[in-house]
Amino acid sequence: MKNTIFTGAGVAIITPMLQDGSVDFEGLKKLIDFQIDNGTDAIIICGTTGESSTLSDEEHRDCIRCAVEHTHNRIPVIAGTGSNDTKYAIELSQEAQELGADGLLLVTPYYNKCTQRGLIAHYTAIADSVDIPIILYNVPSRTGVAIDVATVKALGQHKNIVAVKEASGNIGYTAKLAAQCGDLVDIYSGNDDMIVPIMSLGGKGVISVLSNVMPKETHQMTQYCLENNFAAAAKLQLEYLNLINKLFIEVNPIPVKDALNQMGMPSGPCRMPLYEMSDEHKAALHDALAAHGLV
Repeated sequence: MKNTIFTGAGVAIITPMLQDGSVDFEGLKKLIDFQIDNGTDAIIICGTTGESSTLSDEEHRDCIRCAVEHTHNRIPVIAGTGSNDTKYAIELSQEAQELGADGLLLVTPYYNKCTQRGLIAHYTAIADSVDIPIILYNVPSRTGVAIDVATVKALGQHKNIVAVKEASGNIGYTAKLAAQCGDLVDIYSGNDDMIVPIMSLGGKGVISVLSNVMPKETHQMTQYCLENNFAAAAKLQLEYLNLINKLFIEVNPIPVKDALNQMGMPSGPCRMPLYEMSDEHKAALHDALAAHGLV
């Protein structure tokens, strides 16, 4: 096996915004400290939850720089540097490495809908351009492209491609992935409602939205799994299931940013075209947070 970037709960951290729409870097630092103080095992910066698609190039790089410098080697920092333009993904990945990121999260190219051969060429080109570990990100509901198990197996031969964030929601696919590629790549759950099922198949942890609001509890759930105490882990999975579902009552990261605002944490608005939650959904989310004493 290759070296594992992290085990346990990595937070897909939001990008807090000020009311004028600019990035709240001081708020980001506070969120990073909150995560580390509560046991989070890795910071994943500039992913989907971090609104990477509406960050400017400068903001994207500055967020990575801020996360790396403020985390200061306390836990790994993994930078989202994926793109549907291979050349741009290479440039951003190389800059993230220069900024000190411990690893990269690379979403499948979106909108282009490339072939499996195209995925192999795309990921290989990026992996050849850097010297830090890469997590493939399989989220077909967002991108329109799924990574076949055979493609993961081929890519897993590369020394820098070490893991998959699996967010297809298909536990059968995950089982095949574990059976055929488990000796080549680590598997992380990309869905908070599937942490325990995926870890029961050998997954190393989760890249989590829930961790934004419940870092200690999400870490504990993964820790139980790593200790083979799946009964205790399943109890937590089910206990938090309603809140997990409410955090996806509208498209991520709209609800989680609203949740942090309700909790009095740095968050602010989403950038358009993501828009404010409906009053009905706000109330449902508030009730789910209140059930766990978060508001």
